[in-house]
Amino acid sequence: MSDYLPFEKAIEALERRAAELRAEGAPEAEGRQLEERAERLLDYTYAQLTPWQRTLVARHPKRPQIHDFITGLFDEFMPLGGDRAFADDPALLGGFARLQGRPVMVIGNAKGRDTAARLKHNFGMARPEGYRKAIRLLDLADRFGLPVITLVDTPGAFPGIDAEARGQAEAIARATERCLGVASPLVAVITGEGGSGGAVALAAGDRVLMFEHAVYSVISPEGCASILWRSADRAPDAAEAMRITAADLLRLKVIDRIVYEPVGGAHRQPGLAIKRLGIALGEELQALRALTPEARRAERRQRFLAMGRL
Repeated sequence: MSDYLPFEKAIEALERRAAELRAEGAPEAEGRQLEERAERLLDYTYAQLTPWQRTLVARHPKRPQIHDFITGLFDEFMPLGGDRAFADDPALLGGFARLQGRPVMVIGNAKGRDTAARLKHNFGMARPEGYRKAIRLLDLADRFGLPVITLVDTPGAFPGIDAEARGQAEAIARATERCLGVASPLVAVITGEGGSGGAVALAAGDRVLMFEHAVYSVISPEGCASILWRSADRAPDAAEAMRITAADLLRLKVIDRIVYEPVGGAHRQPGLAIKRLGIALGEELQALRALTPEARRAERRQRFLAMGRL
């Protein structure tokens, strides 16, 4: 394990010392004892994470990203590019694939892990052409009667001048509208960060799933803190007040299901986290297939209209 988070310092010390003892040829029992202590501390720490700590987990550089999900969950993935109007946006990927033998349409944000990949994918922040590509893929899914799976992991839509000049707000609104109106089943998954309208544009589905340590909010904690307190240092306070965790959002009926991660987060055992997501997707799609397109659309509309009612 590497890339420890700030609240994992004690865990890091135990795991590193255990590795050093093994490298030095110390008795197996000594190293194993330290590893067991680290496992217990990891379990205890992750059982009581604060919202801000969950935000850090959701942003972990080794957390599974869309390429990992495509490799681990889907077969015969065929990427489709371009919005047929301006350009292809590498911050948002999509295409045909098979999930558990059934054809589906997959759409999701790509963040990238190293500097070059992050710059290429613009840190997962889509421009208008990305959302218009998503609309095009949703149209294709409707034409061929394919269920849609969206994998959301973005700090938000790109706020640059070029994006605004090409109609960013309109593109987000049209993508959200298309998600709400698509006849095919649509299951959205918040896999890491679900930021603002840039996330909602892909997440207005029949079912919204969320990884245990993902976050979903109208603005980042840092952005909220900068507005309310004029200081991003108050981000932990903002995260607490904003109710951005999966447990909070399930209670508020913003999401429908939590996909539980391995102890220590999905970045520690990505294969297991992806497997659990596959099981959840299969169950949700099976339930949605029993409904008619009209019933799905009506239920989807009522679901979102009910949010925020007192």
